Amino acid sequence: MSECRKENLAHFAVTVISKDRPGIVADITEVLYRLGCNIEDSSCTMLGGDFAIILVVSHEKPFSKARLNDEFKTLHDRTGLATHIRPLAEEEICPVKEEGELCLVSVYGSDRPGIVYRVTRALADRRVNITDLNTRLIGTKEEPVYVLMLEAVLPDGMTVEDAAAVLDDLKKALQVEISIRAITPVAL
Repeated sequence: MSECRKENLAHFAVTVISKDRPGIVADITEVLYRLGCNIEDSSCTMLGGDFAIILVVSHEKPFSKARLNDEFKTLHDRTGLATHIRPLAEEEICPVKEEGELCLVSVYGSDRPGIVYRVTRALADRRVNITDLNTRLIGTKEEPVYVLMLEAVLPDGMTVEDAAAVLDDLKKALQVEISIRAITPVAL
């Protein structure tokens, strides 16, 4: 039996997207609280003028996706939040143990199509696992700068220097600055 197996719990991934406004997180978590759900993991961000959040929630069995859908439909009718709910299989609930070195990749340059694809493809082809990714357009309207920040786990045997060498050719091809550095995970 898996050490994180929770046989008596049903798990769901809940994704919500909405035009940004104060109170979205409170509205979502109120629904979950009233249902007796536990938030096990979450991440949220602003994307343009939209707010996006994904949560992994659990509830003692029996508990159904239909019950979550009904409650979030009521919230949607009141606020316009768009929700997607997906039941999670047992193997999706256990956190993946990261085996290699954790690193941060930063990319800065003129905005153009293909930056995210080319960087992530180069890493994926070498079995680098991206665990977090953010992009932003900064600077001025006259001189916009595209920023890509990603966190990744290098496969066993690959060093930060190896990954930097992989990305070095992309610097020239994309005409961007790319840096990579090791980061130390923080245990809470």
